[in-house]
Amino acid sequence: MIKRLLDVVLSTAALIVLGPIIMLAAVGIWLWDRGPVFYRARLTGREGRPFTMYKLRTMRVDQGQFKSVITAADDPRVFPYGAWLRRAKVDELPQLLNVLRGDMSIAGPRPEHPTIVDRHYRPEHRELLRVRPGLTSPGTLYDYAHGDAIIGSADPERSYVERLLPLRLALDQVYVRRASLGYDVALVARTLGLIAATVWGRRKFGDPPELAEARRLVPAAAPAVSIRNVATA
Repeated sequence: MIKRLLDVVLSTAALIVLGPIIMLAAVGIWLWDRGPVFYRARLTGREGRPFTMYKLRTMRVDQGQFKSVITAADDPRVFPYGAWLRRAKVDELPQLLNVLRGDMSIAGPRPEHPTIVDRHYRPEHRELLRVRPGLTSPGTLYDYAHGDAIIGSADPERSYVERLLPLRLALDQVYVRRASLGYDVALVARTLGLIAATVWGRRKFGDPPELAEARRLVPAAAPAVSIRNVATA
């Protein structure tokens, strides 16, 4: 209850303060690549229920033949202004609306595309679906700091599900098992610091403090569990 109250207060305050930045970014998107300024992603939320997550659009309207749900390093679909928005995480600011609506929390496991959940989540990942997904988490920060180098550009979907996803999920499992308001505050501080460092040009980052524990949670091999076994009506 306290966490939900803080989510509402903080997301409302952030939308008021950051609203002008969102509007300026939206104008820039329209000027650079005429078309819708918002992107709506249908993702899997708490208890496996789908929800629509809002972002500022960073990819071209005409994406050609490239249809991957995973963004590759130097993805040709991302226009230059959109790449800057992604690097500064400005494209994520509309998700504050999701927090206000109750779809998401400030801190929580990062929501995934339903296809990835259905095909690649394992039984032990059910705990990630029992809480609201969040704007930031250890897995989200690891992806932000190291994702492009891990995924590359040759086969982004395969690289993501084989090399990045298992560790990202394990890092978020660590978050769920340690969850507390103090931990959430620390994650928000780490997130702001990481974004600031990235915007100022830093490209190499150390391992997150949860990494050792997360590595112990990564299974060598196990069958995936379908979201249909997790979702509720």
